[in-house]
Amino acid sequence: MKKYKILILIGIAATALSCQKDFLDRYPQTSITPDVFFNTEEDLALYINGMLSMSNHGMYLTDQSTDNLATTAAVEMKNIMTGSPSSQTITGGWDWGRLRTINYFLENYRRADVTADVANHYAGLARYYRAIFYHNMVKRFSDVPWYSGTLNPGDEELYKAQDPRALVMDSVTADLDFALENVRESVPSGTPNKWAVAVMDAKIALYEGTYRKYHPELELQSTADAFLQRAVATAEHIMAEGGFSIHNTGNPTSDYAALFDSQDLTSNSEMILVNSYDQTENVSGNQNTGIFGNYEQSPSRDLVQTYLMADGSRLTEQTDYATFGFVKEFENRDPRLAQTLAYPGWQRAQDDAPYVQFLAKNFSGYHQLKGYINSTDQVILNSSDVPVHRYAEVLLLLAEAKAELGTLAQGDLDNTVNLLRDRVALPHLNLSWANANPDPVQAANFPNVDGSNSGVILEIRRERRVELAFENTRYDDLMRWHAGKLLEEIPDGMYFPGVGDYDMTGDGIPDIRLIPEGQTIPSERERNELGVPLVYYTIGTFGGGATVFLENGVSGGTMVTDNRERTFLEPKYYYRPIPNTQVVLNPNLKQLFDWE
Repeated sequence: MKKYKILILIGIAATALSCQKDFLDRYPQTSITPDVFFNTEEDLALYINGMLSMSNHGMYLTDQSTDNLATTAAVEMKNIMTGSPSSQTITGGWDWGRLRTINYFLENYRRADVTADVANHYAGLARYYRAIFYHNMVKRFSDVPWYSGTLNPGDEELYKAQDPRALVMDSVTADLDFALENVRESVPSGTPNKWAVAVMDAKIALYEGTYRKYHPELELQSTADAFLQRAVATAEHIMAEGGFSIHNTGNPTSDYAALFDSQDLTSNSEMILVNSYDQTENVSGNQNTGIFGNYEQSPSRDLVQTYLMADGSRLTEQTDYATFGFVKEFENRDPRLAQTLAYPGWQRAQDDAPYVQFLAKNFSGYHQLKGYINSTDQVILNSSDVPVHRYAEVLLLLAEAKAELGTLAQGDLDNTVNLLRDRVALPHLNLSWANANPDPVQAANFPNVDGSNSGVILEIRRERRVELAFENTRYDDLMRWHAGKLLEEIPDGMYFPGVGDYDMTGDGIPDIRLIPEGQTIPSERERNELGVPLVYYTIGTFGGGATVFLENGVSGGTMVTDNRERTFLEPKYYYRPIPNTQVVLNPNLKQLFDWE
């Protein structure tokens, strides 16, 4: 039965609670009262499991708001930077229904006839969920009203002003303290335990600490170190007591990929929390179409260039790196690159020959492998597990927090970043060398990083981008680092010097032919020496009739995905406005950071 019997029960719990949504929202008008519902541990578990919300396969699509991906989708950040945003046009995020569900539980769980430790376990989970809820609200709005109890129509608290960010985050910290103290280690598979709580505590602390450090508009820089110290303490506790380790079987070309295409991650030593899928147990999910190919998103060339060479040197130090073609870009690189993106010579399960990259206007030419399940078996496609929290992120956040605090030592790097590099047989990051030789490309991207540790901070940021690509971390990282200006650069794609024939599979034999816009693609296409017809594309400048847009048209350049100017206003676009309709309902709410 694997671990799925409990997951089906969780699904039933979620369905049951969704059916009782009116009960949660309308009490005391309904006949179902807390006295009837909150009686046993089973009742508490049913309610809490109904609040379970974790990453799914959609996680692999969330970098569309970042410099990791080009996208044709109408994602919020792209719309903001290319439009005229206001509180009338940005109306999402101000939703308090989940908080009411959490607070309702916290007001009533003590009615259950259970021991104190049982009650505190479920209360700890509720406060863990409340901490995550408010962390997300603070990330979006900064100052928000703190509500510790449920409200009913007419309650005066409904019309309160926002509470200061510092107060809200102090309350979040208090919730996490309680959860850390009381949530059990042993819980049903697929549900958060004490270590999942600890990971979120460390992640929230790192986010808030670095956000305060790099965002002077908050005037909270003096309080940043306390959060960074908390991140260090929690991460070190996980490392010392959690029993986790980096998944490393000695296969540097496959161990990393195994974290994202596995049918069962529950026994993987790196997994702290897993979202499990199994079509045979009616718990399924398949997003291959969205992840791979030309559907809404394609990896950026800037991401490709971030990966190091196999010898630990930087690609951007290579002569003529800016004009490397697809095959050259993948030669002698960090093995994670070819386990994250489709590489020359990669073959799909349904094909008899290596895959030839499909090029299209508005796309980069690169295709994402991470999260893609290379199979034609529908059960396998729908049954891959998703890592929600993995130990690698704990190691990265510890290294970053210590670097920001100025307490990082070589031993810390060896116990964190270098364990990730060991998995892919990449040379170790050396603290002294990194600080003596800061990467000029990274330094230009993050001009607000300074001090004696600036070089290693930049390398840790590289490591985060590479290790956690497409795992829904990049956008938050850019926001907390005050690096929104990077989003003004439109992601571009592969480089082609112009018309001609090109090898895309790495065997030295041409696979595609680029011809000028306006020239007719022949019905009888020329064949390469393998007897395979070449794939023809017309090339031209953006917006024309060509099938592939290049920077300089027939004179070549990188593939162009968009041409709309993007403007990131600082500090305004690090936040979102309160929807205007809510301000009309509650005039005590005030727009911040120049939003109107």
